[in-house]
Amino acid sequence: MKILAVDTATRSCSVALTDGNRVATEMTTTRKETHSRHLMGMIDTVFRTTGLTATDVDGFAVTRGPGSFTGLRIGLSTVKGLALASGKPLVGISGLEALARQLPFSPHLICPILDARKGEVYAARYQAKGDGIREVMGERAAAPIEAVSGIDRPCIFLGDGALLYRDLISENTEAPAWFAPPGFHTLRASIVAFAAGPILVRGNADPPAALTPRYLRKSDAELHLGRIPSIS
Repeated sequence: MKILAVDTATRSCSVALTDGNRVATEMTTTRKETHSRHLMGMIDTVFRTTGLTATDVDGFAVTRGPGSFTGLRIGLSTVKGLALASGKPLVGISGLEALARQLPFSPHLICPILDARKGEVYAARYQAKGDGIREVMGERAAAPIEAVSGIDRPCIFLGDGALLYRDLISENTEAPAWFAPPGFHTLRASIVAFAAGPILVRGNADPPAALTPRYLRKSDAELHLGRIPSIS
């Protein structure tokens, strides 16, 4: 099964095309510009590198959040457009889950943490199970200390939020805290594709119109709107 996957949930942007259990090609970059400036170019490069087009793939995958509000909208709208135009199925995958899937053989608790800015993080907890993972604690937006509260067994942390708050995490966990090595803190589109594969095989794709970003908290615009007094 050939799957084109995209991640735009954080400052990094990743595009990959997988073929079965093989990564046909993958591009990941971190830039200051908005993802809208280079995402389509990256997708085009991936297709040209593999000699394929959108109609040649069997399905699409994209991170649906949590993450950057603008980044998620860019990624979802782009991939939904490709899916609708080609008539191919689409699956949305959690970015936190995709991060955790980079450590499928860890005997320890896996805690992916993404920087949510404004002094908060997005976090969840997973445990390796067979060649996959299972969720131990669901996704949430919280202060860094709250995100690691109650961890009483050895845990591996990864993600840009784990790097940003590394000292705070180490000082506020009751059990040994380890941090993934370099290269494991960035979301990879190939992992998103592999996570989506079994879902697509089962025929459990997401209807494009129903696939929306998972923000976990209100946007700045929504918060500002809530502060504006109504006019009666």
